[in-house]
Amino acid sequence: MSDDATRPTAQVTLLGRHYMFACNPGEERKLERAARYLDRAMQGIHSQNNLLGSERVALMAALNITHELLEVLDTRRSEEQQLDRLSERLEQAMAGAVPSHPTPAE
Repeated sequence: MSDDATRPTAQVTLLGRHYMFACNPGEERKLERAARYLDRAMQGIHSQNNLLGSERVALMAALNITHELLEVLDTRRSEEQQLDRLSERLEQAMAGAVPSHPTPAE
């Protein structure tokens, strides 16, 4: 197990402030991508009300992103259920369409 001192770091910018985060090796680009997404969300909230503190903006952005994620997960779950039902119907249709061959009598 490696400690944070030996892990790669990535600098990200959120609402104009720079932060350094440790991340797993090879995950720097994913961290930077996530930070860009979060920064856009925070910028959008901040532009609507620049009187909000950065902590409140971050919390609101986190809630909005969590809501987006849950909507996507709900949609995915629903689509998987639809696929399961279709697969079941297909299997039933195929089972009904396969002619039964009599086995030779001994």
